[in-house]
Amino acid sequence: MSTEITITAVGDFLMKTRIINSCKGEKGYSFDHLFEPIAPYLRNADLTIGNLETVFAGKTSDDAYSVVKRHPRTNWPMFNCPDAFADTLKNLGFDFVSTANNHCMDNGINGLKRTLRILDNKGIAHTGTYRTPSEAQHAVIKEVKGIKIGFLAYTKTTNKIPVPSDHKWAVDLINPTKMVSDLKRLKAKKVDLIIVSLHMGREYANYPVQKQKDMVQLLFKHGADIILGAHSHTIQPAVFYKSGSGIQKFAIYSLGNIISTRLYYNDHTLTGLITQLQVRKLDDGSIRIKKVDFIPTWTRISKSGGRSAFKVVPLSQHLKKLDSTNPEAIRMKRMLQHVKHHIVSDPSSVNAEII
Repeated sequence: MSTEITITAVGDFLMKTRIINSCKGEKGYSFDHLFEPIAPYLRNADLTIGNLETVFAGKTSDDAYSVVKRHPRTNWPMFNCPDAFADTLKNLGFDFVSTANNHCMDNGINGLKRTLRILDNKGIAHTGTYRTPSEAQHAVIKEVKGIKIGFLAYTKTTNKIPVPSDHKWAVDLINPTKMVSDLKRLKAKKVDLIIVSLHMGREYANYPVQKQKDMVQLLFKHGADIILGAHSHTIQPAVFYKSGSGIQKFAIYSLGNIISTRLYYNDHTLTGLITQLQVRKLDDGSIRIKKVDFIPTWTRISKSGGRSAFKVVPLSQHLKKLDSTNPEAIRMKRMLQHVKHHIVSDPSSVNAEII
């Protein structure tokens, strides 16, 4: 008997210091309100996936969350988020997050390990970074309505913060030989579906570089079914592989930011994507992706009580509530039109819809 599930995926949770400061109240931090307008899309799925581009390193100093920290050598920002954000992820229905990204070592190996402990405490599955060699060898598999799903996650870099020599297993860096081996290991466990999270590419680019394209082809060849890209902070196109009876494989080179400040005055960095995949397991055990819906999002930034206020909204829906002459509405409409023409050239040909 065939069974069908909905998988929902989002891109980077870019929890910048301004966003964190906006969520501090008298009793501590609360983040749920940031995502209220999009929460139903996330909670209604059978499996919800995101990219945790921060760490839960704890309050390492009095200003651990309130002041931007930068690496003394590179001057790149180093992220750390209050544990309360893990509660928000749980409340939003996230079942799995990738922890392999260029910020996973921002607070050292101890910050990396503490992040995984906090996720475990909330019952959120994760892969891509590890506390022990045995955990690094453990296959992350979830069964959803009778469909056995395996997860892998990799990052190209750790922002020039070295992984300690005695912990080289702690971060899954992009390594084609290892990735092919990991896929074989998962397939040997008789999973029905393999999802790979990839953190690579050029930041702020709207299109993938050749290395991203080559990596997607390699992973498809060796057994990956769904590939979820991140890192560019912009939305990059999707790729569909069809068979006679439907879509067999799906990749998106970058899902963009699900939340962010406006980086380098670039509206693409405020524009994200909720991707919903209807996946069916047929009577013969094979998997088909029957339909893909894309819901563009927008991070609204306003002022409240003398400080910034943030809210992630579904772009199409929210535009209907705004005066078309509103300057932000004009920017939002421009981004919506971009997404509609950018994700896939002919949505109907692959049973996709941009909502």
